[in-house]
Amino acid sequence: MSQPWIVHVVDDDSAVCNALKFTFELDGFDVKTYASSGEVLAAELPRHGCMVVDYNLPDINGLDLLRTLDQRNVHLPAFLITTSPSHTIRNRATALGVEIIEKPLLSNQLADAVLNSFSRRPNC
Repeated sequence: MSQPWIVHVVDDDSAVCNALKFTFELDGFDVKTYASSGEVLAAELPRHGCMVVDYNLPDINGLDLLRTLDQRNVHLPAFLITTSPSHTIRNRATALGVEIIEKPLLSNQLADAVLNSFSRRPNC
């Protein structure tokens, strides 16, 4: 692989960001964390990697953030983390091609999903 695998974690809860950063770094990924959608939208995002985005962000929800990134031609595999998503949220996520991983994050489901997203895109 020519470029490092980067996991972009977006969550306003610093404990969640730190825990996910620690976990993904143990798995060998580079990790960038963002506390708000504004930070992500202001960042120069590479065209490789994936996004792990909390649904409940303070300024806009995670799906709206991902839709905005998509409109800016940032097309990274994305995973929405949330608790008890409604039918509407599930439908919107499906329409955007975003996989939902439900909180609490007790199993390896998120780590496995991230790893699988990179194995499907080996040159990203």
